[in-house]
Amino acid sequence: MTPNTPVETILDRRQLRRKLTFWRLAALGVGVVALIALAGRFGGESSHLTPHIARIEIKGLIAGDRDTLKLIDDAAKSKASALIVEISSPGGTVTGSEHIFDALRRASEKKPVVAVVDSMAASGGYIVAMGADRIFADANSLVGSIGVLFQFPNVTKLLDNVGVKVETIKSSPLKASPNGFEPTSEAARAAIDSLVVDSYSWFKGVVKERRQMSDAELAVVSDGRVFTARQGLPLKLVDAFGGEREAVAWLEETRGIPKDLPVRKWEKPGPVNNLGLFSLAGEAAAALGYPGVADVVFRSERVRSASALDGLLAIWQAEAHN
Repeated sequence: MTPNTPVETILDRRQLRRKLTFWRLAALGVGVVALIALAGRFGGESSHLTPHIARIEIKGLIAGDRDTLKLIDDAAKSKASALIVEISSPGGTVTGSEHIFDALRRASEKKPVVAVVDSMAASGGYIVAMGADRIFADANSLVGSIGVLFQFPNVTKLLDNVGVKVETIKSSPLKASPNGFEPTSEAARAAIDSLVVDSYSWFKGVVKERRQMSDAELAVVSDGRVFTARQGLPLKLVDAFGGEREAVAWLEETRGIPKDLPVRKWEKPGPVNNLGLFSLAGEAAAALGYPGVADVVFRSERVRSASALDGLLAIWQAEAHN
């Protein structure tokens, strides 16, 4: 600077230096926290190399994503002596639920698999539960909802009211049917119905085989209703009341798994925000006296993306009433 530099310019530059210093320190703090978190994560993964009981959570809408399937497969090949699957799901796609069911059945060929129902294992969630060798549930957990549905909106009346018509040229009458822009033909409805019936028959077949039910017993539970586990126990939908503690006791009593083995949670890899780095960084920034940085970090953590389910669904949906 020269002696003739205006005072305002000098003050602005000093303020800029302070801001740069602040952000450099903030970035350094975030980096340090990230390294600590990563070290803790990899340290946790290394603990999977010693004998333990693996716990995998199946929560929310089920799509049968590759990461979940790989997680089950990795746990099956690991040093884990048994696998506990904790379920809290209303279901999801039929195919996705089937994929997880198949993965659990393959895992059961290598080690015992136990399902523990948290709040619910309904529809596709119940398909997943049947992949285990035994199903535990709290007495008030929801299970069942054995059925399949296919939903599509039809806005033809709305389009007529606003004077809009969607023209479609297709190779055959059932191509891209049903179509929400035109009335659903009986042929299209019958075609979709055949898909639902076929998947429903498969679902019932799995229930009958896995839960060892007679046709009469199956008919009682396969009308689409959900049951509390208290209701479901005598109906053969669950094997016993309880949670992780009871599952571990059963593994010890029936499969010879040592009771002192630790239960370790297995998690899917994810983007940086799913590793918990943003939470740790935000907490560190707040502790260091930078509430502005903490607020930005916590806002970033709250940004989530959602993917829509499509196709045949095995999902329980409670009706909303005013």
